[in-house]
Amino acid sequence: MFGKRGGGSTPQPPAQPAVPDNDPATAAPEPAAKQAQIIPGLDLGDTGAPVSGEAGADAAAPAPAKAPAPKPARDSKNGRSENYYDIKTTIFNALIDAIDLTQLGQLERDAARDEIRDIVNEIISLKDVAMSIAEQEELLEDICNDVLGYGPLEPLLARDDIADIMVNGADTCFIEVDGQMLDAGIRFRDNAQLLNICQRIVSQVGRRVDEASPICDARLMDGSRVNVIAPPLAIDGAALTIRKFKKDRLRLDDLVKFGSITPDGAEILQIIGRVRCNVLVSGGTGSGKTTLLNCLTGYVDHEERVITCEDAAELQLQQPHVVRLETRPPNLEGEGEISMRDLVKNCLRMRPERIIVGEVRGPEAFDLLQAMNTGHDGSMGTLHANSPREALSRLESMITMGGFSLPSKTIKEMITGSIDVIVQAARLRDGSRRITHVTEVVGMEGDVIITQDLFVYEIVGEDANGKIVGRHRSTGIARPNFWDRARYYGEEARLATALENAEVADEDYND
Repeated sequence: MFGKRGGGSTPQPPAQPAVPDNDPATAAPEPAAKQAQIIPGLDLGDTGAPVSGEAGADAAAPAPAKAPAPKPARDSKNGRSENYYDIKTTIFNALIDAIDLTQLGQLERDAARDEIRDIVNEIISLKDVAMSIAEQEELLEDICNDVLGYGPLEPLLARDDIADIMVNGADTCFIEVDGQMLDAGIRFRDNAQLLNICQRIVSQVGRRVDEASPICDARLMDGSRVNVIAPPLAIDGAALTIRKFKKDRLRLDDLVKFGSITPDGAEILQIIGRVRCNVLVSGGTGSGKTTLLNCLTGYVDHEERVITCEDAAELQLQQPHVVRLETRPPNLEGEGEISMRDLVKNCLRMRPERIIVGEVRGPEAFDLLQAMNTGHDGSMGTLHANSPREALSRLESMITMGGFSLPSKTIKEMITGSIDVIVQAARLRDGSRRITHVTEVVGMEGDVIITQDLFVYEIVGEDANGKIVGRHRSTGIARPNFWDRARYYGEEARLATALENAEVADEDYND
């Protein structure tokens, strides 16, 4: 993963990891032989550089200089002393000089981790570093993460309670936990290490980030969304943002437990997904649009052929017949770009039954509406908007910006004939996420699109802890516009019961 040092400069690791996660290479050799291959002639002495051959055996070995004890001053962010980072850099450089990366790359990840730990322990012993057992274990784990993983990000990626990781240069990192912004308490060795980790992440999905291409959207292997903006655009070092997804895929039942929607509201959303309504999930940044779209796709029949189109593949559909498509950025010459519109147009030729667009943000809105109008019922997509009415306006604007010279009324008629339901998600000021509207697109009166709300979320106040108190209120509509569609799929009785129960719950709340 890391190259050799030259002239005492800080090592610059390449973009590719040294050890693949699952390398079916040859089995690890015998311990003695393996140690000899990975650490050829290991004799670190004072500098940490290996001395091999007879010269190393005959040379008088000076007594190793005792490293100074860690300073009592602690880093205010994570409780580690500055001397800890100095020792880590020294030992890391000695490890890079001593280790044979070619041999290390042939080992499986766990075996490579054990080898690195053994070598680091030997370096610590030879250099007579004064560290406590806890600090030594922490150092071992940090160095293993640097060589084999994503460095200081590894413990954050392992936590399932973190929603976002925001790195603003080598010394500053924040996380979002339960809707609150917190200091992550980590730092990188320098901006070079941070940029190298960014390159390592994006290279795994065939993308690149450097001075020539300083902006990049990518994803982790679990689907978590990654955005990188590198120098010279980012002045204080690379800015890395990771939108994490939970390891256990959320369902509508989980959203009910979180209070994002009522049980009756969740029942209606299940029916909407089941009866193949065309759905637009609208919301602001971080409001949970992708999570909600994942929940809605959970009620797609397993016999249906579903094709997803995304900038970075994040959706986690569980159906067996799913084709996942991902856009491609242009190369260095500015050629080879595959846009979202190219994907949507192509998937119409792939015999889809539903088309799921991860995020509608441009002229692909026109092609998606056409698909919804031509037999691909049940198609879904997300877009950024703060209300259902604004979502319709944004959809019209996207089509207009795409260069389609259509009258405004024609575009609105196309939207009305394509979109059945808009589900609005919002992130409230206390960090909680709520489904604030379930809105039907009914039709047009003159040049105005008519909508009606089935459910709305009302804020009542806030509790002693500053958490927002609210309720989901049914608007009392007993026969929504998609009633005939529900009857066609045999869901009208279930829909009527859910709407009736929602009204009763609303009356009980008022009493």
